[in-house]
Amino acid sequence: MISQQLNDRITRIGPGTPAGAVLRRYWQPAALADEVETGLPLPVNLMGERLALVRADDGALRLVTRQSGPGEPPAHFPETVAIDADGPTYPATLCAGVVFAYMGPGDPPDFPSFDCFRAPDSHVFAFKGLWECNWLQALEIGIDPAHASFLHRFLEDEDPEAGYGRQFRDKAAQTNMPMTQVLREYPRPEIRVDETDFGLKITALRHMEGALTHVRVTNQIFPEAICIPMSREMTITQWHVPIDDETCYWYTIFTSFDRPVDKALMRDQRLKEHRLPDYAPLKNRANDYHYNPDEQATLTYTGMGLDINVHDQWAVEGMGRIQDRTQEHLGRSDVAIIRFRRMLRRAITALEEGDEATLPMLGGAEVGRMVGPLSNDAIADSDNWQDASWQADMARRAACPWDASV
Repeated sequence: MISQQLNDRITRIGPGTPAGAVLRRYWQPAALADEVETGLPLPVNLMGERLALVRADDGALRLVTRQSGPGEPPAHFPETVAIDADGPTYPATLCAGVVFAYMGPGDPPDFPSFDCFRAPDSHVFAFKGLWECNWLQALEIGIDPAHASFLHRFLEDEDPEAGYGRQFRDKAAQTNMPMTQVLREYPRPEIRVDETDFGLKITALRHMEGALTHVRVTNQIFPEAICIPMSREMTITQWHVPIDDETCYWYTIFTSFDRPVDKALMRDQRLKEHRLPDYAPLKNRANDYHYNPDEQATLTYTGMGLDINVHDQWAVEGMGRIQDRTQEHLGRSDVAIIRFRRMLRRAITALEEGDEATLPMLGGAEVGRMVGPLSNDAIADSDNWQDASWQADMARRAACPWDASV
């Protein structure tokens, strides 16, 4: 548990706040390319500021301050946009189907050469969704490897070939065992966490029968993104972006190492669960997330359908708008959450002391040379799991039709 003062320090992100100052040193997803195509200006609520995405005379995208009524709910998109000419202006750029904005001082940092940014447009797909909770608890569920064995537990295993575009609808590498079965039968992984130049590498080891180990490598990309395997074919890079202190969007870039992404299918799958124009989920607190006790008895752990985003949404929104960490009790499976909070606190302190250069991912030209990160599932002999995980990733990259070399 932590004090309320510390909880406020690491969760609040408005102008002038300690955590907000850190997040503003990084590119933040602000809109989808799909939204830009519907026309500009586009209202954007981001980091506690009411903004609008516009195109300047030189053709560049910009975020500018907008005027609007104080009673407007955070995710509401008004029909008209009034621009505040005296407010701040922020640079924005379109990359991999997402408009990123930089809201900090000075020049923005370089983009890393991560897979999601290197892959051609044909091999990436971007989407987003609204969650009614603080950004930090949204991020923390994504860096907890153990939660998938419980929150995303499927009591029946469907044909992986019918699961395109869905996470955990694959067979574990080197076996015919569905990923849903692996997560269900080996629910308590050994978790190892290593600090990296970009944040944290998180390795979950599920020790299986026959001296085998299932290795799942995921990553925390500082300050608020994760990179995780979706299947052998795809990875997910997902940002948890504050709208304000009590709501956030998750922005996901799906990256394919194999064939081009079927964007129409993936968009249709997700629009069945979300409404436009605000990308709010159709299952939510108001309708009890469509909880079905019969489904819970026979099909899923939560009884809330097959979309794992709904499971995560229920979990993080159920903590309240801002999780009360003064009452929590972290355990061994929370090691990545503990390490990330320490990293965030160090970054806040370093920025307050004028030592911005020590923040992760802000190392100048070095950032542009960051590649990967490795995010995959593999089955290996228990005494050789590290090399086997690496070789599985290298094999996938070698067969990739675009340059995914590291």
